[in-house]
Amino acid sequence: MTGYFLYAFIYLVAAVIAVPIAKRLGLGSVLGYLIAGLVIGPIFGLVGDETVAIQHFAEFGVVMMLFLVGLELEPRSLWAMKSKLMGLGGLQLALTTALITGVAILLAQPFSIALTIGLIFALSSTAIVLQTLQEKGLQKTEGGKSAFSVLLFQDIAVIPMLALIPLLAIPELVEAGNAHGGDTGSHDSFNLVEGLAPWASGLVIISSIAFLTIGGHYLSRPLFKFVAASGLREIFTATALMLIIGIAALMGLVGLSPALGAFLAGVVLANSEFRHELEANIEPFKGLLLGLFFITVGAGINFSVLSESPMLIAGLTVAVMLVKAIVLFIIALIFKIKGTNKWLFTLSLAQAGEFGFVLLSFASQNYVLPSDIISVLSLVVAISMFLTPGLFILFDKAIIPRYKNAKSQRAEDEIDEKGTVVIAGIGRFGQIINRLLVANDVNTVVLDIRSEQIDLIRRIGTKAYFGDASKPDILHTAGAHEASLLVIAIDDKETAAEMVKYAKHAFPNIKVLARAFDRGHGYRLRQLGADFVVSETYHSALEMGAEALRSLNIHPFQVERQKMAYKNIEAQQNDVLYHAWADEASGERVDNNYLKLFIELESLIENALKADLHDKHSKMRGWTPPPKGYAEILAPDEKPDKGEL
Repeated sequence: MTGYFLYAFIYLVAAVIAVPIAKRLGLGSVLGYLIAGLVIGPIFGLVGDETVAIQHFAEFGVVMMLFLVGLELEPRSLWAMKSKLMGLGGLQLALTTALITGVAILLAQPFSIALTIGLIFALSSTAIVLQTLQEKGLQKTEGGKSAFSVLLFQDIAVIPMLALIPLLAIPELVEAGNAHGGDTGSHDSFNLVEGLAPWASGLVIISSIAFLTIGGHYLSRPLFKFVAASGLREIFTATALMLIIGIAALMGLVGLSPALGAFLAGVVLANSEFRHELEANIEPFKGLLLGLFFITVGAGINFSVLSESPMLIAGLTVAVMLVKAIVLFIIALIFKIKGTNKWLFTLSLAQAGEFGFVLLSFASQNYVLPSDIISVLSLVVAISMFLTPGLFILFDKAIIPRYKNAKSQRAEDEIDEKGTVVIAGIGRFGQIINRLLVANDVNTVVLDIRSEQIDLIRRIGTKAYFGDASKPDILHTAGAHEASLLVIAIDDKETAAEMVKYAKHAFPNIKVLARAFDRGHGYRLRQLGADFVVSETYHSALEMGAEALRSLNIHPFQVERQKMAYKNIEAQQNDVLYHAWADEASGERVDNNYLKLFIELESLIENALKADLHDKHSKMRGWTPPPKGYAEILAPDEKPDKGEL
């Protein structure tokens, strides 16, 4: 037991050191975990039974991850994704399996071994890909969503794979296993379906899945309600862990993958009102165990086997990743996944996955693959997973800049008109400004550097030009020297500041209205000469707060008074805060005067709102709108003045 504690301590120390360094270098946490395992494996001799034992424990992180993935997917959502699941996922699995099986047959492998190898390498790493997509914020892109669909189909497809593999048993391996007492050392002594007839084994498996589905739907809610009534958070955490461990044990008893059982359970519980509580309780365990799993993958690379056949293993790894990448690229073309999304989809899935280890172990137990092939294939799976973060780095450093450069090569439009107002930026902010001006017959010249945004705006009937408004020649061409107003509505803080500075210097008679990111940015724009500055979220946040009050049945008159009080205090203190900010920015004062005044502003606003809330006179002056049609039914001479309504 002390030995396992020592090994666990070494793993955690390696993670604490390697992962922050990897994140700081822009390599991502997954590559940090893998490098940590790669380093400590040879140094501490952690290749063997200890690593295997800890890896089995760490695989529980994969189980938890798939449970959380399932929680995010309602059965209705799965049905809505059926075209992508079956199209992208089904085609990828079928083509990859067929190609790798064909190559293995050409290398003189029997069909059963070749097909098993094809199935193993057709799978990709759900753990690494989802973790990396989430870290890089790519899960919502078209490429990220397409990759998720493929991974989801692969995870579901593991169930029929586990059912198929025993049917591919090699007679010679079966005889050799029987000669050793029918035990390879890998069998699970608690496997309920071992030794059963195929029909009986299938019946047990189907019954277990049915129990998991029906029981999870009808029994989980009363259980969670009972536990939640205790008010003890740790008991709810214990219940969540009990649920996942129980499902993993049940799946193991019937010879199925615990991770797949956890995924199905997550889907069943996706509609539960306790879903978010389950996620919150499991997430910390999942992250830690998943990191431990990645470390064991790195530590599990057996350098002795690698040193015996380095060219063979390197060649197989490159061949597998190349075949998968070609298949994925073709599928991306078929399904019209374009641009960087096409490459994200291709590169993110061009590796083997953690379920490859599961299938390799299962194939060994069922006498499908000989041990020498398993040792080589295990290394190929591990090394391909190790190389995956490098593919994401390739995507970041080579693919994205290439597409950005291609977009920037688009020739800037020839601006053939002049306007009273020049608007820089036609995103969600600039569009509203432009609509108001155009509706009042004001001629505008709209500029934006994003070609796709220009194309979109033109499709909806708004005239706009592709061009970089921060370039002096573009501003001159747009007629800024003759315009009355320059509206800077771009969301790049530094570029906006430079534009204000240049415009006030080059066009002293033009009025500059600028969009600010926050209060500090607004003060900087004001300091550079902007005539009017508005924070992009100030008014929308104030209106949302007002709507929140109205939704709580606070009288509309009171809500409007609160809004006005807030605005008035802000306006009264704005100059004072600005000058304090300017003093500190110039280095004249370093006594945190700006911070003190900002805290004072918060206090003034709070006190003013509370004073208005308790003002009896303001409540007496409150109004209730007259009934609908009230003004119309009065005789003309009976209509009250506006002040009486």
